[in-house]
Amino acid sequence: MLTFENVGLRYGAGAETLRDVNFQIEPRSFQFLTGPSGAGKTTLMRLIIMALRPTRGLINIFGKDTAALSNEDVAATRRKIGVVFQDFRLLDHLTLYENVALPLCVLGREESTYRAEVIELLRWVGLGERAHAFPTILSGGEKQRAAIARALISQPKLLLADEPTGNVDPTLARRILRLFIELHRSGTAVIIATHDLSLMDQYEDARRLVLADGRLHIFE
Repeated sequence: MLTFENVGLRYGAGAETLRDVNFQIEPRSFQFLTGPSGAGKTTLMRLIIMALRPTRGLINIFGKDTAALSNEDVAATRRKIGVVFQDFRLLDHLTLYENVALPLCVLGREESTYRAEVIELLRWVGLGERAHAFPTILSGGEKQRAAIARALISQPKLLLADEPTGNVDPTLARRILRLFIELHRSGTAVIIATHDLSLMDQYEDARRLVLADGRLHIFE
């Protein structure tokens, strides 16, 4: 599904931020990506979604070399990846229902073909009664769960979550982790970037990808 081979990333003439990164993500797998602040977790995520290009090395996703993809191919590949951003990135002028439905709307699907899907997904993340609320009146935890629902509505093959529990209390963090575990068990590969060791300890079946000093270390 996803392979990094000797990937390095350098900004300008400075030292490499990431160097000689090698790992493989299998379908239906679950992994935590961790490391100290500034280690490059978000940078690695941006390489996966092709918001950045590596300075050297090979990134292969869904059987394709990302360096060889056209703009149209990049867009099509990104539609197979769900992303939960740390800052939610909900649109305040849209209701939760509209925010979650937005990826399908952009694809040109008629609302009649996805309305039931959106409502069911909002119920699954515990927001069924908030479908017509606007983000401005929601708590941080509700916004996070809405962002998760939006990332999942396209049924991605790979889900990336950048510090998804960083703005919620421990009880809600456990609930959010359970949502990701259920998603993983249904067939989606999951990568969660986090510095929360207590969160990682709650799912011992997950691999740990640890970034330190620009290098990636893997713990099965």
